[in-house]
Amino acid sequence: MTGVGYDRDMRIFILTVLLAAGAWAQSNPLTQAIMSRYNTAKQNLIETAEAMPESEYGYKLSPAQRPFGAWIEHTAQGNYGYCTAIKGAAADSSPKVPHEMKAKAELVKAIKDSFEYCDEALKGMDDQKALAMVSGKAPVTPMVSIVVSLNEHYGNLVGYLRTKGITPPSTARAAAAKK
Repeated sequence: MTGVGYDRDMRIFILTVLLAAGAWAQSNPLTQAIMSRYNTAKQNLIETAEAMPESEYGYKLSPAQRPFGAWIEHTAQGNYGYCTAIKGAAADSSPKVPHEMKAKAELVKAIKDSFEYCDEALKGMDDQKALAMVSGKAPVTPMVSIVVSLNEHYGNLVGYLRTKGITPPSTARAAAAKK
C-alpha cells in the first residue's frame, strides 16, 4: 500500500512510537512531573511570603477571609501534614506551626522550614517508592495532594498581593523572562 494517506498515517505512527519511547525512556516520569510542580509552587509561596510587607500580614480581602499571615501559617501547617503522610508516619507525629505566629519573619521562617521538611520527605523519591504501599497508603496520593493544595493557596494569595499593588512572583518571573 502506497499513497499520500498511507505515508501520512505511517509518519504519524512512527512519530507516536518515538514519542512514547522517549516518555518510557525517561526515568521516573511520575515523580519528576510532581517534583517539577512542587518546586514551582514552593518558589511561588516562599516569594509571596517575602513579597508582602510586614504591615499587611493582617490584611484580609474581606471580613470573612483569613488574614494574609494566616494563609502562610495554614500553608506551612498543611505542608507538614502532607509530608508526614508522604513519609508514612502517623498524623499525630507531624510538626505543628503555632497559631499565635503573626510576625512576618516568624511566618516566612515557618513556611521555609515546612518546605525543608517536605524536601526531606521527598528526597530520593522515585516512581517505585511513590507507588509502593506504606502504612496502607501509597505516597503518591499526598504527593499529588500537596501540589494541588499549594497551587490553590498560591491562587488565593495572588489576590491579596494584587489588591496591594504587588506583582505576584510567577507573573514577575514571566515578565522578566520576556525581556
